[in-house]
Amino acid sequence: MARIKPQALLQQSKRKKGPARISVTTVLFYILILSLVGFFLFASYRHWSNRSSLQSENHLSISEGDNTFADSKKSDLPGYAVLNTSKGSIIIELHKESAPEVVDEFIDLCQKGHFKGMLFHLVIKHYVIQAGDNHGAGATEDWNLRGKQHAITSMKHEAFMLGTSKGKHNHKGFDLFITTAPIPDLNEKLIVFGQVIKGEDVVQEIEEVDTDEHYKPKISIGILDVTLKQKI
Repeated sequence: MARIKPQALLQQSKRKKGPARISVTTVLFYILILSLVGFFLFASYRHWSNRSSLQSENHLSISEGDNTFADSKKSDLPGYAVLNTSKGSIIIELHKESAPEVVDEFIDLCQKGHFKGMLFHLVIKHYVIQAGDNHGAGATEDWNLRGKQHAITSMKHEAFMLGTSKGKHNHKGFDLFITTAPIPDLNEKLIVFGQVIKGEDVVQEIEEVDTDEHYKPKISIGILDVTLKQKI
């Protein structure tokens, strides 16, 4: 058998083709293309996902808006009124929940300066002091006479409550009553819309002034101005 020379084997090995090699540049190019495609798909997904979420939040905020508007409007109202009188200051906590319409009217009148210079024209000891229209005295005198006909035993309504007379008000007819003793049938006489939380001594000092036979103070005692506050 004939032997193959080493040179022939070398030439035959050179003729055989090895597997084709992929350059580093080509690999990096394909990696870049795949990365760009993946980034594009991810960005598209995030865009549509955020858009759907935003639409659902907007729909929820619109449905909740009607409920929160009234609450925010209530929270913006002042919660306290400071009656600065010639005898000192009386701090009133306003009952916005129990008498919202009356509180709104009271606040509106305060902002217009309606109570500035208003006199306490009726003082009934151990019962009530009244500031407002002088022509309303008769009704309060009748109230006092009726009240004296029975002993005050009920503690349902405390002293130092702020109210105004019932009935349709006009700006001149919005009077202020501060009770100085518990009144059993207070709700039949007044719309209670506040309570004295500080300055009870000032109320009592006004209550102790000398009056004539019509319960009118012999000296002028009035409200200098009213300051509205959200917090005390």
